Amino acid sequence: MDLSFLETDYTIPSEFLWLFFALSVIIFGRYVLLSGAYQRFIYERIARMIPNRIISQKYPREQQIKEITWSGISSVLFGLIGVLMIMAWQAGWTQIYIDWNEMPLWYIPISFVGALFIHETYYYWLHRWMHMYPKLYRKIHKVHHDSVSTSVWTSFSFHPIESLLQAIIIPAMVFIIPMHWTVLMVLLIFMTISAIINHAGVEIYPASWRENKLMKWFIGSTHHDLHHRRFTKNFGLYFTFWDLWMDTESAEFDEKWEGAHRE
Repeated sequence: MDLSFLETDYTIPSEFLWLFFALSVIIFGRYVLLSGAYQRFIYERIARMIPNRIISQKYPREQQIKEITWSGISSVLFGLIGVLMIMAWQAGWTQIYIDWNEMPLWYIPISFVGALFIHETYYYWLHRWMHMYPKLYRKIHKVHHDSVSTSVWTSFSFHPIESLLQAIIIPAMVFIIPMHWTVLMVLLIFMTISAIINHAGVEIYPASWRENKLMKWFIGSTHHDLHHRRFTKNFGLYFTFWDLWMDTESAEFDEKWEGAHRE
């Protein structure tokens, strides 16, 4: 991958605006491409072949328009944070590195897993905090919860303040944790795909995953759909362990999971 754009001086306003625009378009385009592909090739196929797996039925067009609009605003804010992170890296303030030899190769997966754990922890408690205070919930988090029946387009649909609160953990991590730039890219793509899976309204994970020692910790559409419908349970982002440790996993989850996998 050509990284020559990292050598540009983004303190120059025109260069800053160019990169800001480019990143915003790339982030929004990634959201549209992955969400649209998931809806077309996974949701619709499963709806025809395994109807029990559909957790949320199709949503009103008005909801889709609102979700894409809010997601566009989120993408612009994520693009801004991306530019500031690149500028911080240029100034030598972050721990992002490019040379593969700077850290041992075994550190690569460790840094990825560590970043996932930190992000999960931050998001779980941020998410609970937004639900704890009614005024805060109504002003900020309600935008996301207006989508009671979620869809692939719900994944980036946030109030601008919530978008910023969610995004700041990434620069916070790279200021402290050494991370190869490819790990950061994989993390960002993983975040997008995970958000789409969890909001798509179709359970893609097989019944056997509930018995698997590793895969049972992953959140899917069934788990997160209960959060959008019950509000006070299932606050996790990628994994279920904080919900289990803090006794915030919905008692309905097992029943809903079995219903989605009933023949």
